[in-house]
Amino acid sequence: MGKDMTVQCDNGIINVRVGAIILQDGKVLMVSNKRNDYFYSVGGRIQFGETAEQAIVREVLEETGVEMEIDRLGFVHENYFYGDSPANLGKIIYELSFYFYMKVPKNFVLTCNSFTEDGSEEYLTWVSPDEKTKLFPAFFKTELNNPKTYVRHVVTDER
Repeated sequence: MGKDMTVQCDNGIINVRVGAIILQDGKVLMVSNKRNDYFYSVGGRIQFGETAEQAIVREVLEETGVEMEIDRLGFVHENYFYGDSPANLGKIIYELSFYFYMKVPKNFVLTCNSFTEDGSEEYLTWVSPDEKTKLFPAFFKTELNNPKTYVRHVVTDER
């Protein structure tokens, strides 16, 4: 495949990414690393030449070690925020994300062998949307408690 779909635009960055909604026993599988005090969705950038569906299957396999099937698209998320990784610290980022509900295999076991773009090792954790933990995307806290059968469009702006 090609390069990650991330493009410089004026003083900011445009990212096109996918996220997985992996639910089990009322909890969602999230990722974090030692550098951050928050959890983010399993997923990553779409690579040029991939569809969003191909990208989420690849990202889930890379981050969990398990090839999962897609159940359905749940959310399209437009998000403006300031970057916090060393490569994009303080830059405005516009991110377009596609969040897919995944079919979780019955024998699913947590493993994680992934790293952030700056080399920080990531780890997987089951998180209840009701916990006081900071989640990204933040709408997981309200939307995952009562999933809809249709695709939701969510816009957030943290500038």
